[in-house]
Amino acid sequence: MSAKIKEKIDASVEGKIRNLYELQLIDSRIDRLRTIRGELPLEVSDLEDTVAGLQTRLTNVTEEVAELENFLNEKKQAIKDFQANIKKYQAQQGKVRNNREYDAITKEMEFQNLEIQLAEKRTKEAKANIIIKAELLEKSKIDFEERSKDLKAKKSELDEIIAETEKEEQDLIKQSDKSSASIDERLLNAYKRIRQNSRNGLAVVAVERDACGGCYNKIPPQRQLDIRLNKKIIVCEHCGRVLVDGMLIPDLIEKA
Repeated sequence: MSAKIKEKIDASVEGKIRNLYELQLIDSRIDRLRTIRGELPLEVSDLEDTVAGLQTRLTNVTEEVAELENFLNEKKQAIKDFQANIKKYQAQQGKVRNNREYDAITKEMEFQNLEIQLAEKRTKEAKANIIIKAELLEKSKIDFEERSKDLKAKKSELDEIIAETEKEEQDLIKQSDKSSASIDERLLNAYKRIRQNSRNGLAVVAVERDACGGCYNKIPPQRQLDIRLNKKIIVCEHCGRVLVDGMLIPDLIEKA
C-alpha cells in the first residue's frame, strides 16, 4: 500500500471519529436541555391519566346514584300500589258470599303486605347505597378538582420550560440530523445502539486522565497511543463506548 493511500485512509478514519464525536457533543447538549425538564413530562402524563380516571369515576358514580334514585322512586310507587290493592281487598271482604272467597282475599292481602315489606327492605338498602355513593361522589369531586389544579400547574410549568428551550433544542436537532447524515449507516446504527444502552446517553467519550470518559476504567498506555493516532475506531473494553483523544479535537470540545 502506498504512503498516499495509507494517509488517505487514516484521514478518512479521523474524519469519521471527528464526525462521531461532534454528533455526540450535539446530542449531549440536547440531553441536557431535556434533563432541565426533569420528570415533568412524565408527571404531566400521569396526572392526565389520573384526571381522566377521576372523570370516568365521577361519571360512573353519578349514573349509579341516578339509577338508585330511580329504583327508590319505583319502590315508593310500588308500595303505594300495594297499599291501594290492600284497601281494595278490604272493601271486597265485606261483600264476600262464602269463606272460600274470604280466604282468597285474605291471602291476596297477605301477599300485598309481604310485597310491601320486601319493597321497604329494598328501599332501605337503596337509601344506604345512595348515602355511600354520595360520599364517594363528593370525595371524587374533591380529588378531581385538586388533581385538575395540579395538572394545570404542572402543564404551565412544563410549557414555560419548553418555551425557554424549544428553539435551542430544535436548532440542535437540526444540527444532529445534519451531522448524522455525514456518518455511514453502519457506524451511525452502532452509535445509536451504544447510546441507547448507556444510562447517560454517551456513546463516544474522550480519554480523561488515562481513563474512559464513560465508565472511568483505566486505559492501557498502548491503547491510548492507538487512540491518539486516530488510525482506527477503538472502543472501551469495559463499556463498549467509542474512545477518542479529546486533545486532538479541542475545537469540538469547545462546543460542548
